[in-house]
Amino acid sequence: MTDKTTDKKQVLSPKERRQRNREEVTESILDAARAIMREEGVAALNLNEVARRVGMKTPSLYEYFPNKMAIYDRLFLLGVRLFQEHMGALSPSGDPWEMIEAAFRRNMEFAQKYPELFQLVFERHIPHFEPSAETMKESWAMLATVGQALQEIIQSGFIRSDLPLEQVRDLFIALNYGLTAQHMANEPHLPVGSGRYGSLIPAAVEVLRKALGADDKDS
Repeated sequence: MTDKTTDKKQVLSPKERRQRNREEVTESILDAARAIMREEGVAALNLNEVARRVGMKTPSLYEYFPNKMAIYDRLFLLGVRLFQEHMGALSPSGDPWEMIEAAFRRNMEFAQKYPELFQLVFERHIPHFEPSAETMKESWAMLATVGQALQEIIQSGFIRSDLPLEQVRDLFIALNYGLTAQHMANEPHLPVGSGRYGSLIPAAVEVLRKALGADDKDS
C-alpha cells in the first residue's frame, strides 16, 4: 500500500525544485572556490577556474554571485560560523585555565581543518576585500562572545588585571593567533600539540596564568 502522505512530501513544486537546484549549484561554486584557495592560495581565486570546475561558463556564475568579492564574503561568513561551531561554548566550567588552553588547541585545529577559511577570516590576503555589514555583524558578535567568556573569568576572580577587558581579550587573541599562524606557516602537517609552535600551547597559557592569574598575584 502506497503512503500518499510520504509521496506528497517528496514532490517538489517547480519553484521549490528551482530553489533546491540553485542552492546545490551555489554550494558547488563555494566548494570549488574553497578548493582553489586551498591549492593556490586565498588570493588566487579565479572565476574562470571556478566556472570550469563546476561545469559552467564564467558569465553564468554572475547569476549566483555578482562578483568575486561576493564569493569571498559568503565564505567569510561561512568561516565565522564554522569557527564558532568548532570552538563550542566558551563559558568557563571547572578550571578556566584549562578552558583557555582548550581554546588555544581548538583554534589551531580549526586552522588545520579549514586553512583557507582561517586565512580569509583572520588574515588579510585579499586586496580591497571588505566583508559586508551583515557578515561583519556576525563577526563582531563572535568577538563579543570571547569578551563575555573572559569577563566571566575575571568576575569569578581567576584573572586580575589593570588592563581594560578589551585589551585583555586582544592579548589572549594575539598570543593564540600567533602560535597558530606560526604552526601553519612552518609545520602545518603536524598535529596540534606537537612541533616547534604547537607544543608551546601549554607554556603560552602558563605565561598568561602567571601574568594574570589571581592565585599567582595573591601568593
